[in-house]
Amino acid sequence: MSANVVVGFIPLLDCAPLAAAAALGFAEQEGIDLTLMRETSWANIRDRVVVGHFDAAHMLGPMPIAATLGIGHLKVPMAAPLALGRGGNAITVSAALWEAMSEHGARIGGSAQLQGEALRRAVQVRRDAGRSILTFAVVYPFSSHNYLLRYWLHSSGIDPDRDVHLVVIPPPMLVDAMREAQIDGFCVGEPWSSVAVASSVGSIALPTTTIWARSPEKVLAGRLEWCQRNPALLQSLIRAVHRAAQWCEEPQNQDQLAHLLAEPRYVGAPSEILLRGLQNRLVLDPGAAACDVPGFYEIERGSATVPRVDHALWFYSQMVRWGQLDFSAANLLHVRAVYRPDLYRLALATTAASPVDARTADTATLFDGRTFDDRDIEGYLRGFAHPV
Repeated sequence: MSANVVVGFIPLLDCAPLAAAAALGFAEQEGIDLTLMRETSWANIRDRVVVGHFDAAHMLGPMPIAATLGIGHLKVPMAAPLALGRGGNAITVSAALWEAMSEHGARIGGSAQLQGEALRRAVQVRRDAGRSILTFAVVYPFSSHNYLLRYWLHSSGIDPDRDVHLVVIPPPMLVDAMREAQIDGFCVGEPWSSVAVASSVGSIALPTTTIWARSPEKVLAGRLEWCQRNPALLQSLIRAVHRAAQWCEEPQNQDQLAHLLAEPRYVGAPSEILLRGLQNRLVLDPGAAACDVPGFYEIERGSATVPRVDHALWFYSQMVRWGQLDFSAANLLHVRAVYRPDLYRLALATTAASPVDARTADTATLFDGRTFDDRDIEGYLRGFAHPV
């Protein structure tokens, strides 16, 4: 008899392993009746996991950390035993802002440094003219989108708390918000940047992988209590989603996957737009040809499903950097306990997969040349002590 597991998700490209696990039999083969529940906002995901409506969920990487530490909401210990890929995000700006940036040297496919300098000059021109500051949207306060956007802005000479206005808007609503001129830019996961381009609403200024290559993204996470109470079921769930991720990564499956995700019960965007992110070939500007964006979105290759503790610690460093909480030894202990590579390896120990210790597989070096050392987080943070 199959065990029912209820998992919440947001309509984004990186819900792909969950959709494939539910629709293509990977969960069933593990004895799981997987029920996926589509939500609109990350706050809804958080609340429904916290109160037990969902056993687990597609979560932004920093979300289970914030919940465990009790910042922004209730304090509920979480566990993240599986990552749901790397990358897949972009910073998109309105047609008007792209025109202004282009006047200051921005170009389609330009580097993070080039685009950042162009934006800094555009911000300065607005300030000198006495115009209102630009508004950028992120999807949630505790998100890679918030932290990578802030990192890029600050490194480009733009104070994200003074020179621009940051707001939170759920992913599916961002294109409409830009169309209505309520925001000038946003950072979001695919397919919503590509939808903005296809609708001639905006241009992709840069994929966030130009800020941090192979940057961590979503995780499969749930309440620690549920994970501890259902160890065998959790292992089955990890195996099912991992096998689905392997299937999703295969190029010959991309067309089928894009059509699956295009269904209204999953993402509901056109399959040809979803295919762009899956193929790492984006259209960056309305009317432009598709171009290769190597490493834009990795689903399973390169140990992209390993929940790395150093990634959790980088997210924590950004929470501290931007004043969401204080640095403390107690917090560090809690953060280290959220991402669970031990549970990942335990679940996959009997499979053909041979999980590696990805702790040293790559280093967290961002576009400005700074390398994150999780053994000296305080030293890392001191390097950002000087204001813009």
